Amino acid sequence: MKRLLYILICCVAIVGCKSTSTTKKTPTDGNSSATTAVAPKKKSKVENFDKFYDRFHTDSTFQLSRIKFPLQGGYHTLDNSSKWTPQNWHMMKTRVYDVDKNKYRATYSKTETTFTQKVWIDSAGLFTECRFELIDGKWFLVYMNDENK
Repeated sequence: MKRLLYILICCVAIVGCKSTSTTKKTPTDGNSSATTAVAPKKKSKVENFDKFYDRFHTDSTFQLSRIKFPLQGGYHTLDNSSKWTPQNWHMMKTRVYDVDKNKYRATYSKTETTFTQKVWIDSAGLFTECRFELIDGKWFLVYMNDENK
């Protein structure tokens, strides 16, 4: 009895498994149909963040192409606040890893789809936060808040 139950479970498991390829019916002469194998979809290639991040800070044209305008956040001073536009954007040249640790404090965190960095001076009213996101396999700056108060 136990052996019969084991064989039944194995049969159900084998039948329940899916194939890694699928078939697609294609008409050949209008009256009959043939099947052709279709390969499973490959994962889209995801851009390497470190390569993107290095290029973002060294190539101004590339940087502007990888900012999602209208950019969330803004630029805030004691006198006014404004939104970032391609016209008032100042190129980001310093990577968070290269910030002068004697002057500034900096933190960053990375997941598979986001990279967030914060740079500030304690008790000075200077604070910057940026967020990059992976969108359709490419990295973009989607948030930049810069406070200088």
